[in-house]
Amino acid sequence: MRTTFNVAEHGTGSYRPLAILRWVMVIIFISFGMQKFTPQSAQGIAQFITNSPFISWLQVFGLRGEAYFLGVTEFAIAALLIAGAFNPLLSAIGAFMGVVTFAVTFSFFFTTPGVVKWSLSTDPMAWNLAGEFLFKDIVLLAVCVVLLLASLPEAVGRVRNVD
Repeated sequence: MRTTFNVAEHGTGSYRPLAILRWVMVIIFISFGMQKFTPQSAQGIAQFITNSPFISWLQVFGLRGEAYFLGVTEFAIAALLIAGAFNPLLSAIGAFMGVVTFAVTFSFFFTTPGVVKWSLSTDPMAWNLAGEFLFKDIVLLAVCVVLLLASLPEAVGRVRNVD
């Protein structure tokens, strides 16, 4: 049984609006990537990287190097999502990389000291501005998951046909 869906831009029915999500994520990854090349951003993300069990290894590149690495990665994800408008395998790879990115950045909410103050009071979870900034990553993670799940069936089909 073959599906008629290739990528959102060429899909029908409920898949068609996913094109909007793709292009919004492209804009987000490009803008986030551009920010990583500023000294302010490099300093701003240092606290998250230092405390992350997943990407603290980036510190070997130094303050600016770790930001550059992340910026280039975000540009690569944007490029894969752009190419994914024409190729479901590239769409799936870009979306998967987006899922990993936002899973890691949302983990900062829990791994960075002082972002969240947990208590048994009337306000069981209070966060500061960094916490508010990180909390939005749940939505961006969900968007990347939706794009991945939409691209995956056709991408897997193409990979199987190559074998």
